[in-house]
Amino acid sequence: MTDAGSNLAVPRRGDRDAWDALATVLRSGLTFHSCGCSGPGYRPRTRAEVRDRLAVARRQDIPVRDALARPDPWRAPGR
Repeated sequence: MTDAGSNLAVPRRGDRDAWDALATVLRSGLTFHSCGCSGPGYRPRTRAEVRDRLAVARRQDIPVRDALARPDPWRAPGR
């Protein structure tokens, strides 16, 4: 059992791509908790988005969790 947070938007039952992306996000330790004002931040919604961010994590030697939370994986955080 995982406490994914109250801001989780559950994918449609048959959307395997979205479920795979969600599983990767949750395994990395990211959740969908927030203060209720701005949401949890960016989370990838497809396998392609996850794949891009995992590649950036390997190339830039950054934690997977940090790479998955980037809206634009090629841009450093805060830019």
